[in-house]
Amino acid sequence: MALRTALLASAASLTAPAAADTLPEPQGRVVLTITGDIAHTNAEGAARFDVEMLRAIDETDIATETIWTEGENVFTGVRLDLLLAHVGAEGDEIEAKAINDYAVSIPVSDAVEDGPIIAYEMDGRPMPLREKGPLWVIYPYSSSSAYRTEVIYSRSIWQLDRLHIPD
Repeated sequence: MALRTALLASAASLTAPAAADTLPEPQGRVVLTITGDIAHTNAEGAARFDVEMLRAIDETDIATETIWTEGENVFTGVRLDLLLAHVGAEGDEIEAKAINDYAVSIPVSDAVEDGPIIAYEMDGRPMPLREKGPLWVIYPYSSSSAYRTEVIYSRSIWQLDRLHIPD
């Protein structure tokens, strides 16, 4: 727990919003809403993001094969650890929900520097709803057999639109 808190604090110093508790308002279509135990918001009890806001936090590419796509693809998105730090998230679990209300639980311990991203592009293009977009939790599956397990695959939620950090 202390290590996780230290890692998030370190990442937060890189990505913390300019104002103490307030994030900027989204200018485009809101694609992700984060609620729960977070310190930085831009709506009543929530942090709402458009793609450009996610891009501004961090932009990371993961080149990987998946069990859902053909060959290797390059996914572009925001690192999960930096996103959590950006909103000042506390807690040990992330409840991730998709547009169709499908839900998974992701342990905060998965949110590491070389871990998952919230992808908003595949092969340089935004992902439409029919292609698992607009957001998809992508792990670097090809980098390690530890990322090629049924547990990790089950956490790879697509059509993501909500994260909740329980108190």
